[in-house]
Amino acid sequence: MKKISLAISIMMGLGMTATQVQADERESLEQLKATTTNLIDLLVKEGVLPKDKADALVKKATEDAARQVKQQQALDALVAKPNETAVVDEKSVRVQYVPEHVKKEMRAEIEKEVMTKLNYKAGERLGLPGWLDRIEFYGDIRLRAQEDSFASDNADIARLNDPEQDMNLKNSTVDRDRLRVRARLGADIKVNDWLTGGLQFVTGLQTTPVTPNQTEGIAQGKYIFGLDRAFLKATPRPWLMVEGGRFANPFLYTDIMFDPDLAFDGVAATFSPKLTDSFTSFTTVGAFPIEEVESSEDNKAKDKWLYSLQTGLKWQAPNKSTVKLAVAYHDYKNVEGQSNSVGLNDYSGTAPAFRQRGNSTFDINAANLPGQASIIGLASKFEQINIIGQIDFLNFDPVHVTLTGDYIKNIGFDKNEILRRTGNLYKEETDAYQVKMDVGTKTFSGLRSEAIEKDDWQVSLAYKRIEADAVLDGLNDSNFRLGGSDAKGWALVGNYAIDKNTWVGARYLSADTVSGLDYSVDVFLLDLNAKF
Repeated sequence: MKKISLAISIMMGLGMTATQVQADERESLEQLKATTTNLIDLLVKEGVLPKDKADALVKKATEDAARQVKQQQALDALVAKPNETAVVDEKSVRVQYVPEHVKKEMRAEIEKEVMTKLNYKAGERLGLPGWLDRIEFYGDIRLRAQEDSFASDNADIARLNDPEQDMNLKNSTVDRDRLRVRARLGADIKVNDWLTGGLQFVTGLQTTPVTPNQTEGIAQGKYIFGLDRAFLKATPRPWLMVEGGRFANPFLYTDIMFDPDLAFDGVAATFSPKLTDSFTSFTTVGAFPIEEVESSEDNKAKDKWLYSLQTGLKWQAPNKSTVKLAVAYHDYKNVEGQSNSVGLNDYSGTAPAFRQRGNSTFDINAANLPGQASIIGLASKFEQINIIGQIDFLNFDPVHVTLTGDYIKNIGFDKNEILRRTGNLYKEETDAYQVKMDVGTKTFSGLRSEAIEKDDWQVSLAYKRIEADAVLDGLNDSNFRLGGSDAKGWALVGNYAIDKNTWVGARYLSADTVSGLDYSVDVFLLDLNAKF
């Protein structure tokens, strides 16, 4: 409050500099100017006023003092020579005396204005550290009821978990109901004008990179809350962005390729120069470690990486409708399995650290002695071409009508190479596609998306077909047929906002097997979402 009182005193002093003339006493304007300037310097040192605003106050005080001297000289001349005309600024007001109670009221009013305008303005907080203005917190909580309904004619577990296409399942026939929760808490950090950062914590098991859902249950104890985002993002130019650490997916994509909750580790750079008023190009390149392997004489497995390049164009119409078209190349290094040497475990590290189901697999340990535990590896290499297009119509504003098409081809599949490496012959199933239509006032996707308003809504309908070795099954949507590839079917989604940033959502996902053993699952999700 001492700083506030000083600031108020200066404001009143400046306000009176040009008008203060009392009947019995006249204070030197030059002395008052010097006092005011010293007080302003003190406030700058204390951090109450920024330097540029302090300089502006001193300049104004100097100009007012000079004008007051001229006015006073003119008045003195008029008193000495009443018949002569003296020029006086018509806008000046001469205050002979200000009552003390009026001063107190003025002081209280100015103090209130200072607290309102300065205390919550970046760079001008009174008594609060400036770094608070550079951090923005956000988060959300989702409560979910989930029902997994299995077809009665699904194959039994023993056949579904055969090493040549191991489905990694514990159940294929008994329906499952559960309550689940997801909580996310994050912070955006502004370091300076070109560098920002971010942190985000999320619920979920430590063994899965794709789902942050935590199944509820008193007996399991505390929920796991882990660090899921930690990154720095540099924007040295308006058209260039580089980020590193663990961050959100930097590509234009759909969930047949990557789960929406999947985080990317590594580094990525995006170039987005504006070509014309209507056209913008975008190109993203990145290198992402999937699994680090400490190689040795006994462990000949190598680090697993993903190298990606995507380039595309965005066109925007005068009514803000947009069209996006992009082509991507994703090259996965060392994700395919390699058979162990007889009596050794030298290639056990080529098995994936996490997978869902659907990819062609084989037993890395098959050449060892009978009775040895199976180690499941991926049969195919993965080198993908991805073409994606999206049209967002705003002709019915505020309602959006969005059409999305996505096609993926795994050009890394090679029958002969797989036969030589695994000893098994597999059918080539390397295509995936999705067609989707969204209609509504908001997208209801993304933690950092625009605010949801009461009565906002959206409905979506999609058809997906994902052949066995089109995508890496450990990274795509974890809900459609409970995750993975070798799946086809429909997805119907609806969301409705019951209040600001609060909405209910429902999803019905019906999926069957493309060509493998029968394994059909209908998943129904009912959500209550709240974000802040």
